[in-house]
Amino acid sequence: MMKVKQVRARFHFLGGVAVLLLASLSGCSKPGASKGAESSADATEKEAAEKGGAEKGGAQAEAGEDVEADADGNETEEDGTEEDGVKDASAGAAPKASEPEKKPKKAPRPEMSKKAAKAFKNGQKAFAAGDLQGAKAQYKAATEADSKAFEAYYALGVVEERLGRFSAARAAYQKAYGIVPDHEESIVSFAVLSARDGKPDEAMRFLKKRSADVDKSAAILSAMAEVASLQGQSGQAQEFAQQALKVNPSYKPAMVALARDHYRARRIDLALYALTGILDGYGADNPPRDKNNAEARMIRGLIYSERGLRGPAMDEMEAALKKRPDLVEAHLVLANFMMEAGNAKDARKHLEAAIRYDNKNIAAHLQLGDAYRLLNRPADAKRELEWVLAADPNQAAAHYNLGLLYLLGGKVKGMSEEAAIDKALEHLEAYKSRAARGGPDDVDDLITRAKTKKALLKANQPAAGT
Repeated sequence: MMKVKQVRARFHFLGGVAVLLLASLSGCSKPGASKGAESSADATEKEAAEKGGAEKGGAQAEAGEDVEADADGNETEEDGTEEDGVKDASAGAAPKASEPEKKPKKAPRPEMSKKAAKAFKNGQKAFAAGDLQGAKAQYKAATEADSKAFEAYYALGVVEERLGRFSAARAAYQKAYGIVPDHEESIVSFAVLSARDGKPDEAMRFLKKRSADVDKSAAILSAMAEVASLQGQSGQAQEFAQQALKVNPSYKPAMVALARDHYRARRIDLALYALTGILDGYGADNPPRDKNNAEARMIRGLIYSERGLRGPAMDEMEAALKKRPDLVEAHLVLANFMMEAGNAKDARKHLEAAIRYDNKNIAAHLQLGDAYRLLNRPADAKRELEWVLAADPNQAAAHYNLGLLYLLGGKVKGMSEEAAIDKALEHLEAYKSRAARGGPDDVDDLITRAKTKKALLKANQPAAGT
């Protein structure tokens, strides 16, 4: 087995501020129950009064929340969660009595028809099960039943993005905020997708323009922080996230954005400090902001994994997946540990789950191919590994694993033993010519073994005419 190295700081937003559809649009299982993202117009004076305490905490404000939901996509209030990470976009300090605040008028949220709501709910269930094609079909059905179903367009965008159909995802997000101009989820998702797709400047301009439609939006400021972080502009990312916390000191996605940016910038101690505030708190006077935050647990799990803390890393990833089964990186870390321990059976489950939510993930396909090989499923192993080479012809590890498959993985259907040895040699030589330092050092031994095996087969063949 070839160990797949963890790709640090790889994780990103997929499909918006937080990806899990179950946790977004929580009121949409019934017609007209759309909650959407609350703008600063909905901020309470109580939240504004909390600002002073949060700012007093300084770096302790770097603690946050991700999306959490029950099986039907409803908020779990006991953990202080929010809808898709954007519901709680509150205002800053309370206005003076002599200067009453003029709250911007929220765009109307059209009620979803009964037929559309039924399809939408079925889409949520399909997404929860990792059936993205099924979810896509249901969300499309919802939009066809109700052309104003902005929640369904947003959800469709999330799924299209997961499927790697970025143009279709952007179009769906545009439909959503076209219907509801201040729909923060679709605005943020459109921008972050643009940034990930190589258009960060365009994404930032879009967010600044849209911020006029969503006054004092912590969600949009947090998205600006993410875009800046993706560009490697950590200082700007930190500034935007802090601005989001000034708008709403309780806005936990901004706190997670701070920790995530510290992690990306390799300020690991600061990232851990921020994550402690989110998950554990700083004592009785500063309790955890969200002890069950899935993304925060995943980030801390990644750090523990990098430091070789296997047990704590696995605990964090398992806790994250209980809340967010769509977190691909968490599945990959757990699968990697399991493969190292020789537990291909349980690793397979995580790898298959990872691919359900991200079917173009090369690391997941690569590791799954090796798991299938170890589980004596050569046809499945061959399919996965050949997919990797089609996606990335220079992926040396796929050549190595295919070499093992043809040499040691049992009989490959439709191929003679000699032909399998020839394929093994082909892939092992390809690996040797492409591999960077630090890869398996047994490749020469494997090549020698393959050549010896081939010579023995020829020696044992009956001579011609006998």
